[in-house]
Amino acid sequence: MNNVSMVGRLTREPELRQTQNTGTSVVNFTVAIDRPVKGQDKAADFIPVVAWEKTAELVAQHVRKGYRVGVTGRLQTRTYETSDGQKRSVMEVVAQRVDFLEPKHDTNGSTPTDAVDVPDDIPF
Repeated sequence: MNNVSMVGRLTREPELRQTQNTGTSVVNFTVAIDRPVKGQDKAADFIPVVAWEKTAELVAQHVRKGYRVGVTGRLQTRTYETSDGQKRSVMEVVAQRVDFLEPKHDTNGSTPTDAVDVPDDIPF
């Protein structure tokens, strides 16, 4: 069984692009997830996430850096070769569902004026 569920905040703007061969939408983003560490206030894990097709487009449209999201998907590893011929390996979550939980609040506790209300009928 390969299931991942997590809640955290985006560390940067989502990057939407289309694949070269088929033009399929794909978005990459990173989610910071707090975890308690004995003897420290807190620490965070930074988890790379990739979403495809309609989910990718919706994430790119409605989510920004600092927004809190819930991600459900599967863990995947892939390898690639850098331009100088080195092999690299990356582990990421392939999102099957992304829930938009809340935008980032400013220092006064209010939501930003550019926050987007996401309709309830968006299919994920």
